[in-house]
Amino acid sequence: MAKQTSAYQLAYERLRDYILNGELPRGEKVTEEKWAERLGVSRTPIREAIRKLEQEGLIKEKRVVNPSETDLRHIFQVRILLEGYATRCAATYMSEATLRQMHHCIETAKNGETEEIMEANEEFHNIIIQASNNPVMIDTIDRMQSIIYLFRRTVVYYKRPFLIDEHEHIYQAILAHDANRAEQLMKDHLQADLEFCLHLLKQ
Repeated sequence: MAKQTSAYQLAYERLRDYILNGELPRGEKVTEEKWAERLGVSRTPIREAIRKLEQEGLIKEKRVVNPSETDLRHIFQVRILLEGYATRCAATYMSEATLRQMHHCIETAKNGETEEIMEANEEFHNIIIQASNNPVMIDTIDRMQSIIYLFRRTVVYYKRPFLIDEHEHIYQAILAHDANRAEQLMKDHLQADLEFCLHLLKQ
């Protein structure tokens, strides 16, 4: 059983990483036989890995997800609602230590290399989500993290304008305990991410 679990974990992590780094291109068919042979495992762990990646939104109908405009809008609608509310919670109360963490993320993103910006961006949003103190909300966003990563990679690698400036404005609103402004700024920020991704999708 332990061996089977480790084979599944290997298959899941490899397939996920290949999708996230672009080695497995969007729209490509993912077959159990091919990946069982490539990773040196049986078809069962591959089947389980594919099922989990389908739940995370990275595989759809046995192909690497290639989000349509409708898919993008649906995903971002959920993010805008949940992260907007989480940002309101963060502005209502956030500890000094956590505020310093947020500020550090912004400074890192201003001066860092691409991978550092990616990590700082992810941490910035995760800090705010955790501030909701709502385990159901946190779990919902957590299950979306893989698909969110694809969009985050898009806005960072293609250098969406004002990305870090918007983080700075959100931080300042949270620091000022201005819940209405903080929530609206987060919603506007994610809407701008959506419009940027849609623009690239249409090219």
